[in-house]
Amino acid sequence: MKISEIKNKLQALEGVSFLLPNGKYVPENFHVTEVGLVTKHFIDCGGTERFEKSANFQLWDAHDYEHRLKPRKLIKIIELSQSRLGMEDLDIEVEYQSETVGKYSLEFNGKDFLLISKTTACLASEACGVSSFSNPTNQTQCTPGGGCC
Repeated sequence: MKISEIKNKLQALEGVSFLLPNGKYVPENFHVTEVGLVTKHFIDCGGTERFEKSANFQLWDAHDYEHRLKPRKLIKIIELSQSRLGMEDLDIEVEYQSETVGKYSLEFNGKDFLLISKTTACLASEACGVSSFSNPTNQTQCTPGGGCC
């Protein structure tokens, strides 16, 4: 979900709720502790230089049981971040504390914002022969010094 999409969805809502992948809700007294611009500049395991930009929302259960974030307040926080940080209409990544800090993509089901689990992947599978790892009888492509990740 992009920044423009969440702002649009928030316009029509009375409350803000986030549903975790396990079917439980982020406690309704959560805080949005930051809305940030994240820039990642890296080299993948195949040697390709890459750039990624995203908007980051960090959710926190503050045990402040009287707190309820209203949609208009979240829109104001987002707009202030856009203005001060020069944020484009970026994809949103959500951080939320569970066993460790989890990173999630964001979707909407008409009522709740859905936190969608993110996974890692090899970005240079063609250079590493990753497809051979699914076939245990053909794992000879990855040798020391062979450029495999």
